[in-house]
Amino acid sequence: MKHNVVVLGSGSWGTALSNLLSDNGHKVTLWSFFPKESEQLAQTRENPFLPGVKLRDDISFTSDISAVSDATLVLMVTPSFAVRDTAALMAPYLQKDAIIVSATKGIESGSSLRMTQIIEQATGRTVCALSGPSHAEEVGRGIPTGCVAACRDAEIAAAVQNAFMSERFRVYTSCDAAGVEIGAALKNVIALCAGISDGMGLGDNTKALLMTRGLTEIARLGVALGGRRDTFAGLAGLGDLIVTCTSMHSRNRCAGILIGQGKTAKEAMQEVGAVVEGYYAAQSAYELSKKMGVEMPITEKAYEILYLDADPKSAVHALMCRDRCSEENFGAWEGKAQPEE
Repeated sequence: MKHNVVVLGSGSWGTALSNLLSDNGHKVTLWSFFPKESEQLAQTRENPFLPGVKLRDDISFTSDISAVSDATLVLMVTPSFAVRDTAALMAPYLQKDAIIVSATKGIESGSSLRMTQIIEQATGRTVCALSGPSHAEEVGRGIPTGCVAACRDAEIAAAVQNAFMSERFRVYTSCDAAGVEIGAALKNVIALCAGISDGMGLGDNTKALLMTRGLTEIARLGVALGGRRDTFAGLAGLGDLIVTCTSMHSRNRCAGILIGQGKTAKEAMQEVGAVVEGYYAAQSAYELSKKMGVEMPITEKAYEILYLDADPKSAVHALMCRDRCSEENFGAWEGKAQPEE
């Protein structure tokens, strides 16, 4: 089935996915909140955050949210902090049977809700999450990528799989939206930490330690929130963590490198020049860990560095000098509130 698609969010990821959907034969309209930005994209057919990737000739552009009234598939790719307001804006215009997909990664501060939960609150619809190791820079260039379409409604997940699947964009389905979204949001926090480690001049061993123990933290919280343990070993967990912690395409890692070199969190984000989702996710993850009684020492130190101006060297020392423990802690994997290790 071919869709009339409206992509809400004209950043690099929205741009790359617009091209992908257009190549798949769908009619695509790319929406921007800012009219001038929409006009510029229509004129240049290139996103400055995705240089060298030309937008397809048959993609339309708008800043009018009522465009979703013609959509059979709506893809939300706004920054996480804008999801609630954007969902509320589009809700009155949605077609009755329109499929809604969220490709935004994050957890809302204060409510601790996942992106699909926020959209579902605003629209009353069941929403599918699309996530995985998928830098826009590579998807835009047609480099093979794999993602997961996760929804409690298997038919919706299959419909999203069919809409996005191509020879260069492989899509798997899952019923575990909670696990997929928790993995997607929290890996950004660990990627910031990996960048800080790189910026401090620490080694590959340190990064491997951070990534492995970071994944354990993500899975521990995810299971406590209803996710499935095996989800975190898949594309939206381990896969996304690997690419975000190791690639210079990662804004989170790049911001972390600057912090490790001595810049403040705000200075680092300003220098990166685009949304650093891990900054927002660190606060949400920290709040969730306290609410759920789940110990997350790496996340806690990330929060202290980003929001309390803690010294990264002191944070590393504190993590390395924690009490001796065993790596095997099956109770924690089941989401029970007990000592981490």
